[in-house]
Order: sequence, then C-alpha cells, then structure tokens
Amino acid sequence: MSIKAKLAATATLTAAITAGLATPAVAAPAPAAPAPVAAAAGSTVTEQQWLADVTAAIAPARVYVEQRTAESTDERPAIVFDIDNTTLATHFHPFTMPGIPPVVELAQYAHARGVAVIFVTARVDFIEPVTRYSLEKAGYTVDELHGRGLGDLFKSVQQYKTAERAEVESEGYTIIASVGNNWTDLNGGHAERTFKLPDYNGLLS
Repeated sequence: MSIKAKLAATATLTAAITAGLATPAVAAPAPAAPAPVAAAAGSTVTEQQWLADVTAAIAPARVYVEQRTAESTDERPAIVFDIDNTTLATHFHPFTMPGIPPVVELAQYAHARGVAVIFVTARVDFIEPVTRYSLEKAGYTVDELHGRGLGDLFKSVQQYKTAERAEVESEGYTIIASVGNNWTDLNGGHAERTFKLPDYNGLLS
C-alpha cells in the first residue's frame, strides 16, 4: 500500500485514537500568548476564523524565537510542537491533514535559526511513518518525533507529554518553547515558554 493510501486509511483511526486518549486539562494555564476569541461550548467555528485566531496566537512565538536566538550560545535550543490541530489541520481536513501556514512558517523560521524542531504527539507510535510523512509533506523539518508506546497508554496525555519533554531535555536540549492547542500539551513544565493555540473549549481537540 502506498504512503498516500496509508495516510487516507489511517486518518480516521488517528483521529479516533487521539480523541479517545485525550484527557481534560487539570492544571491552571501556564503563561502564554494572549488567547484568541473562544467559541462557546458546543458551537462551531469556521476554518477562516480558526486560521485568523491561530495567526494571532502564534505571532508572539516568532518574536520570542527571534529574541531567544539573537546571540550564539553553547545551548542546543529546541521547540516542541503538538501535532493535531497545532501543526496539521486534522479537524478541517482529516484525510489530507495539510500544514497550518503560520505554524509551518514558525517551525521553518526556528529551524533556520538553529533550533531543533521536535514533535510530541498523543498519536500511537505504530503510525509514525504516516505521521512523519504528513509533517514533512507539509513543510516541517522533523528532528525528532515522539509518539505513544504501549506503556504510555496507561498515562494521562499530560503525564506522557511532560515526560517526553523531560526526555528531550535529558538529550541535552534546552526547550525554549512549547506549542499546542490544549493545556495538556503545555502544562507540566520543561519549557521556557508556552504558546497556546485555540481549541474552542475542546472543539478542536
């Protein structure tokens, strides 16, 4: 089966797995970029509005990356991204999963300034080839991709993602920023700054 066929065949499974494994945020929000306008619970949001809100939310991250990398140091800086509805538009395009333009631009900009681009996702690791293909096709450099192994399924999403960021740090990286659309992507520390993208009260989980 071709990669394209696998992508289409696993898209629904990926969405179901991600939704089934996600858990509500339990900690208070960490400092982040100003939150975009949120849709009321149970409402819908247009793709156009979502992209506008993402663009507004991600803008401070580029400024921060520019400032943080202005001087050369001995550090190994990294930026950690969530995937679904953070880097790939899986809510509006579940089968093609294109990149989200302002996030792709941020990742490319950070990489050009010597920052490693690392992805930590609640997707299970057995679909890693499809996930990596989707990210690279969308324009992302994938320095590392962390998916959930069997043992991780017994942890909450936040516990798992916090542990993965700690693992990234143990490799010698300094995580200068973490980007996600759910507080479970961001809470738990192990990142200098966090940037929260819109999820509209769980509508885009």
